Amino acid sequence: MARVQLHRFIDLARPRDGAGATRRGFLSTAAAAAAAAGLAKGADAREYGPGAPPSRYPDPDIVVLDKRFKSKLGNTPIMRLHTGTLWAEGPAWNGVGRYLVWSDIPNNRQLRLAEEDGHVSEQFRYPSNNSNGNTFDFQGRQISFEHLTRRVVRYEYDGTVTVLADRNHEGKPFNAPNDGVVHPEDGSLWFTDPGYGALMNYEGRRWDEAASSPQPFMKEAVYRIDGKTGKVTKVADDPFKPNGICFSPDYKKMYVADTGASHYPEAKNIIWQYEIEGETLKNPRTFASMELDGKSGFADGIRCDEEGNVWSSAGWVGEGYDGVHVFAPDGVRIGQIRLPEICANVCFGGTKRNRLFMTASQSLYAVYVETRGAHIT
Repeated sequence: MARVQLHRFIDLARPRDGAGATRRGFLSTAAAAAAAAGLAKGADAREYGPGAPPSRYPDPDIVVLDKRFKSKLGNTPIMRLHTGTLWAEGPAWNGVGRYLVWSDIPNNRQLRLAEEDGHVSEQFRYPSNNSNGNTFDFQGRQISFEHLTRRVVRYEYDGTVTVLADRNHEGKPFNAPNDGVVHPEDGSLWFTDPGYGALMNYEGRRWDEAASSPQPFMKEAVYRIDGKTGKVTKVADDPFKPNGICFSPDYKKMYVADTGASHYPEAKNIIWQYEIEGETLKNPRTFASMELDGKSGFADGIRCDEEGNVWSSAGWVGEGYDGVHVFAPDGVRIGQIRLPEICANVCFGGTKRNRLFMTASQSLYAVYVETRGAHIT
């Protein structure tokens, strides 16, 4: 299969006012810092994969910061289940099929992990239109958010593909749909459109070749697709770049990760919280800051557990930070899962929905936790 260069899916957009670092510059600096941190650790670095020494229980990289973090099991390790992707994203659990699906965006494919024997199908779906996030609706149908086509699609039982949306409320193409979740009561789909992957397509050409500068096509926003009519509405544009998204356990709140600092100097690395009122989002506020010990990275994919804790991927800082950060319902950071790679996304799965899957750069990790995911995927 033809390999797509990694730099082609990291867009090169500049800030709105033309100031500040580009995403490539930011990521290059962050990557260099992370690499330096890894080299500093040297021979003490933890090994993963077949033949690696077992981890002593309790796993030292599951860190309790607050007694409310009940998910540190004494007899379970962080496990690397697969490696070999260029940028792993969008894990989603299918309860009927008992498998996990996730995206390798630059390699234009989706992978599948079978629960019964751990087998990985490396081209479960190829090509995938450089899909990013994935989720399943309450009828068990997979929904994907595609960068290449800038659309949201659903895979039907007969193998056909239904385009749920490829235009926003104004009839204009999206930047690049990223991540989304389905509401159980009305079947509505709520998703983010931050623009990553849109400004430069995967053949190295800008989508709008007549444009004079690589800016987002429109203001980055959160959208809702009506479950009955298919109507698309914009429900929020407070975040500079809305990225990961999830519901609270009671579906009364919405959480949205903001990664706008990759392009906009004035943006903060935070997770937003909204109140859900019918078909709209109200009362935006900062739920949690990603700053820890004077360092601040990105929250990307996020999911809630049954107690209302928010599990957020975290990355672009380095050793001791990258992995997963867990926040209590009041926004206090209560725990960490430290990984040796930048974590992009998370989801709960497994037969009991008590296994946290983590897509992290080149690899897929998992750990059993003492809670369950609040929703089906």
